[in-house]
Amino acid sequence: MKRLPLSLVLGGLITGALVAAALISRFWTPHDPVGMDILNRLKAPGDVGLLGTDQIGRDVFSILMAGAWTSLGIAFAATLIGGTIGTLVGVTAAARGGWLERLVMSVNGVLFAFPPILSAILLGALMGPGAVTSITAIGLFMIPVFARVTRGAALQIWSRDYIQAARMAGKGQALITLEHVIPNISAQIIVQLAIQTGLGILTEAGLSFLGMGVSPPTPSWGRMLSEAQTFLSSAPHLVLAPGCAIALAVLGLNLLGDGLRDLTDPKRGSGA
Repeated sequence: MKRLPLSLVLGGLITGALVAAALISRFWTPHDPVGMDILNRLKAPGDVGLLGTDQIGRDVFSILMAGAWTSLGIAFAATLIGGTIGTLVGVTAAARGGWLERLVMSVNGVLFAFPPILSAILLGALMGPGAVTSITAIGLFMIPVFARVTRGAALQIWSRDYIQAARMAGKGQALITLEHVIPNISAQIIVQLAIQTGLGILTEAGLSFLGMGVSPPTPSWGRMLSEAQTFLSSAPHLVLAPGCAIALAVLGLNLLGDGLRDLTDPKRGSGA
């Protein structure tokens, strides 16, 4: 039996724990994540609650749990949307080639020139800050990434002998793409989904930090960091808690992506 890569195991455990915390927060947290208790503000970890309280007396651990739902949810949704559209664009460009492929690559280059933070600021001016703005901005940034990855992988598949055999059998481009191309590049797509979700979490935190993410009182790891800036010296736990959560989430998803890549690519896993 093939041994699972260590990065896959560690990444799966970290990501699974964070997803479980996010799901549990939908029906239970140790304290109300938006409930204020001014008399117990800025308490150290262990004095009140596992991770102490913030500047208005909210339980930091409860906010972290609820914020996991926001941060992970936005990142997952944006990556799924961007990944779906980008994959369709990439495989279509590889199948059709010609002017369509050149157009796709040109548009990709233009989109790559606009970082998600800048896109969110532009969208925020039109739509206002919120979850939809974050998902749209991050998702738009994901489209050219997936389009480029899937186009490159699909082009390799189109050069295989069994594709030529399918053409001789009378199958069209759409049917070949559905039956042969997409199934054979699904592993690369899944790996990219894991890695880009980690980047999505980091981007969502940056947007919330700048005030372009979800609106208060909805918990968010990025806004926790933003609100804690003033108390960096007096209450460092307010910065460390969300900072470690973001770092752990990104690390877990990157390890998961690396592990999936090693699992689906024996040469890479064996160091060849």
